[in-house]
Amino acid sequence: MKKLFIMVVFSISLFRAQAEEGMWLPMLLGQQVYNDMVKKGLKLTKEQLYSINKSSLKDAIIIFGGGCTGEIVSSQGLIFTNHHCGYGAISAASSIEHNYLKDGFYAYNKDQELQSKLTVQFLDRIVDVTKEVEDALKGLSYEERNKKINEIYKSITDKVADKENELAGRIYAMFKGNQHIMYVYKTYRDIRLVGAPPETVGKFGGDTDNWEWPRHTGDFSVFRVYTAKDGKPTEYSKDNVPLKPKHYLPVSIKGFKDGDYAMIYGYPGGTNRYETSYGIKLKNEIENPSLVGLRDIRLKYMHEQMIKDPAVKLKLSDSYAGIANYWKFFDGETKQLIQYKVEDQKRDYENKFAAWAKGKPDYENILGDYAKNYANWTPYSKMRQYLNEGIFGSPLVGAASRLRTLEDKLIATNTSSADLKKAIEAATAVRADFKEGEDLPSDEKIMAATAMMYYNDVDKNQHPIGFYEGIKSYYGSLSEEATFKKWARDVFAKTMMLDDDKWNAFVAAPTAVALQEDPAFSYMSAFIRNYLSKYSSLFAEFRNKNDELGRMYMKGIMEMNPAAVNKMYPDANFSMRVSYGSVKSYKPRDAVFYDYVTTSKGILEKYKPGDYEFDLPTKQIELLKKRDFGQYIDKAKNDLVIGFITTNDITGGNSGSPVIDGSGNLIGLAFDGNYEALSHKIAFDKDLNRTINVDVRYVLWCIDKLGGAKNIIDELTLVR
Repeated sequence: MKKLFIMVVFSISLFRAQAEEGMWLPMLLGQQVYNDMVKKGLKLTKEQLYSINKSSLKDAIIIFGGGCTGEIVSSQGLIFTNHHCGYGAISAASSIEHNYLKDGFYAYNKDQELQSKLTVQFLDRIVDVTKEVEDALKGLSYEERNKKINEIYKSITDKVADKENELAGRIYAMFKGNQHIMYVYKTYRDIRLVGAPPETVGKFGGDTDNWEWPRHTGDFSVFRVYTAKDGKPTEYSKDNVPLKPKHYLPVSIKGFKDGDYAMIYGYPGGTNRYETSYGIKLKNEIENPSLVGLRDIRLKYMHEQMIKDPAVKLKLSDSYAGIANYWKFFDGETKQLIQYKVEDQKRDYENKFAAWAKGKPDYENILGDYAKNYANWTPYSKMRQYLNEGIFGSPLVGAASRLRTLEDKLIATNTSSADLKKAIEAATAVRADFKEGEDLPSDEKIMAATAMMYYNDVDKNQHPIGFYEGIKSYYGSLSEEATFKKWARDVFAKTMMLDDDKWNAFVAAPTAVALQEDPAFSYMSAFIRNYLSKYSSLFAEFRNKNDELGRMYMKGIMEMNPAAVNKMYPDANFSMRVSYGSVKSYKPRDAVFYDYVTTSKGILEKYKPGDYEFDLPTKQIELLKKRDFGQYIDKAKNDLVIGFITTNDITGGNSGSPVIDGSGNLIGLAFDGNYEALSHKIAFDKDLNRTINVDVRYVLWCIDKLGGAKNIIDELTLVR
């Protein structure tokens, strides 16, 4: 245990990357980092990793759908990404008659590919604009910086905007705002579904195996990018043609061994490796426990309905998966932050910083100001979590909140009839979208339970004035669950959000009063107005002050450790990064050894016919029992490899990222992390951190042997 404690410390006490830690900007790879990559097995040049003028690996990596990563794997714009990244598009294309989630889908020619609403973005180039930004901010207070920085960013990105070619710039603040990097993206809007395994394959193991190793999940889906005939991005059209990419990844079926080089490109969403002890204390004691408890309630009632009815499961599956994913993450994160005493380690480092900062006016008050800032906000933190995850955890409340724009138009005295008509049409669309995905039984229970939790758990002084008194007056004791159930039943029975006749009558003669008196809108409004009138300004002040303190603290850290600056990497912020490491087995605890791969043997051991999480298609079981692995067999294991683990440093947003060998070939798709290292957003553990990947050979086996889509295999460049 002492060894584990020491190993977690390094990213906290030294504030620099060691071993496989690091989410590096591909444009700014230092020579020392590149040399270490080569030492570990990289065979590519820097220019092959990132280049503006020539094709490079970065040209094969895409932002997929706004929240995931994907990779181009053929000369015809074919995309591989995770099943859970394509889940929404697969679900949207499905119906009870053609349930592609349940049965899987493969297009055996391009005419069978299915239109989606997805977009993908390619990185065109990266530009360091730090000097331009800082020159414009020079001499401003942090309040003035916060007000002006978006305006400065816009003035810079406007210069590179090119609507005809769908080019747009996005500036990311790195190192807590001490560096400003512009990424220029090209967006494509015609993305079509090409293939996906049955959900039992793509989500095999369900919530039980989520964040766990060993893993046997076929987490992949296949899409294609289309362009106009001239190669430019355009909207969907039958006349469009497959993209001709600058670069695509060859696919290796050679296999690998424990210790082999592995590199991951992608778009990690967010880390906070330079967090303070104050932030970790708030996270451990209030934010994470609140989130976990509230999501537990939502998942409980959604699951109750999903197991009763396949149609409800199809309707709620995408939402449920997203809620469940980070329910388990934040639960595990807190446990590990506490277990490894990360707050204490941060405090130890802060004490060293305070000693160094003494007598330095720019830095000596930073930690004291941090303490005051957290002390001012902490009393309200639970209230904000219960509002976001509890009150707004109800889909009905969420939909009602989207009608606030209509309320503004109805209240304003200068709203034109045309503007009002547009607002009503938008509100009608919101309502229709909500009704399409709504499950009444689960939502009603969620609303009742979370309203009661807010009442019991949040400081009574922070309650909306009169709201709970009204429930007590009409429905009974606030200590009884039955009271909140009666109230919720009434809200659902009376709201025009669920009653077509009431909605049509409102649309025919819309008034602010009619909207405000709707019970669902009134419920939402009571809480949001309470927050906006008293607490939103407090949170904005806390956040803005924290941002400025973080910027100065980071600047001080760099001054305190000048020799380490070239070995530091900025926190993840959904900008393209590359991480490197190796395929590697590990020992999570005493007497336990985890191999670096899982195989079909493990699938057959886990398989439970008819089980919600561990069922599989009959055809797959037959093929595996026959050992019909074809060219995808791993000769060393004499089996079909399903998943493997690497030491790469990733986080949310890296889902679907390519795992690439030292020669630039695709060997797998990243899709998860391991439970023993769920504190990775705050503290990277070089001994325990593992990225869980689906082996590309299993992906190809599912496409070929299980799906019969040899046309997709024929399109790839296979490396044997």
